[in-house]
Amino acid sequence: MSGEPVRTVSAAELAVLLGAAPIGGQPLYRGLADALRERVADGSMAVGVRLPAERALAEELRLSRVTVSAAYRELREAGWASARHGSGTYVAMPSGPPAWGSMVGAPVDGVIDLVNAAPAAAPELREAYLDAVDELPRFMPQHGYHPGGLTTLRAAIAGHYTRRGLPTTPDQILVTGGAGDATEVVFEALVETGDRVLVEHPTYPGAVESVQAAGGRPVPVPIDARDPDAFIAEADRAARQSAPTVAYLMPDFSNPSGARATPDGRRRLAATMAHHGVVTVVDEVAAELVLDGSGDLEPFGVPVPESATVAIGSLSKTVWGGIRIGWVRAEAARTAQMAKIMARRQLSVSVLDQLAAVRLFAQHEGLVVRRRHELRGQRDALAAAVTERLPGWSFQLPSGGLSLWCRLPAGIGSSELVAAARARNLLLAPGPRFGTGHLFDDHQRLPFTRPVTELTAAVDVLATLVMSGEPSLSAATTVVI
Repeated sequence: MSGEPVRTVSAAELAVLLGAAPIGGQPLYRGLADALRERVADGSMAVGVRLPAERALAEELRLSRVTVSAAYRELREAGWASARHGSGTYVAMPSGPPAWGSMVGAPVDGVIDLVNAAPAAAPELREAYLDAVDELPRFMPQHGYHPGGLTTLRAAIAGHYTRRGLPTTPDQILVTGGAGDATEVVFEALVETGDRVLVEHPTYPGAVESVQAAGGRPVPVPIDARDPDAFIAEADRAARQSAPTVAYLMPDFSNPSGARATPDGRRRLAATMAHHGVVTVVDEVAAELVLDGSGDLEPFGVPVPESATVAIGSLSKTVWGGIRIGWVRAEAARTAQMAKIMARRQLSVSVLDQLAAVRLFAQHEGLVVRRRHELRGQRDALAAAVTERLPGWSFQLPSGGLSLWCRLPAGIGSSELVAAARARNLLLAPGPRFGTGHLFDDHQRLPFTRPVTELTAAVDVLATLVMSGEPSLSAATTVVI
């Protein structure tokens, strides 16, 4: 469902968004272009919205039309706007940095890898695979292809949702090769070329890439862990402004911000998206990693029709990233459609992995309790080390999830810091990878998924780099991978 944008931002509205007219030690047109770019990148203006006419904006801001025209031209040349003959200038988004998957490498001895927020394997994994190997001969006379997933595994996942308060049948479950695979299948099914998709900002980079691969246009909506329910009004505004068809949300411990919607907030957000006719894709990969407070919040989307929500989950964070088991939960007709897409992509997920997953779901409660205990200790140790060794770094301690999202002090840029840390065998993902438009160079994600000794060693490396000041760690304007 593509088409023309639904509204134009007026000159008066844009003036309010921009605040005072740009001033400073640079040309006025460049200051105006920078201010406009920031409003797009932080989600205040949605991709596809038409900007006001040059003359109207010039009069509103009390600038010359030449200044506004030059600012619009700069935005177009940098990819932040596009011109349509006879129609005006529209908000756009430039192409991003290299794909998230390109940053993932094989483990190397002596290197601390904090690029991925992924824990080591749960001890229950080995026994689960040994049992699965014993059962595998029963399946070997068959062809081995199960596009929707083994019935026993789909029933186990459905039972898991039912126990959480969302009655589910096996035909509502599609088994995939991990959450990333599930995300790609879902967007291929739901997104058509030109469709707009709301995403939290910051968010998981792989989701943005999946939206773009499906032909969609990400619409960033700012989220802040200090006030997660403020996201509801922001999402409502973005939905009214850009008419999205889909939203990709992580209501439980959003990656990387750690934000978690309140019980009332998640219901209001689900109702808001349903009101706008938006299908909400809910990423629940970290939903059970509750480290403080209650872990009994109802699943997102309980108060809205089944057709309004699609849930994605996996075993990668609770068990191990090496077991490629993910899933989609949706209404049965939608999972049947997605199963056909899945069959075109890879025919079936490994039968051995699925058999092991069935056994892991039988131990699920105890497994999650142990994972929470492990992560809680690692989170607290990392938070203490950052507070002690990195003065000026600030963060909202997350009540769950897998990482700290740290705001860096003035004069330190994440991209340069990451590049310098790499030379000292510490691998991190730069802050801009979690945003659209190269924002968040003033933030650094620090996963607490490694042992405490590695986490404290990582902070020691960062403290040494910050204290030495070599190389320059000033905020960069481009992403360094």
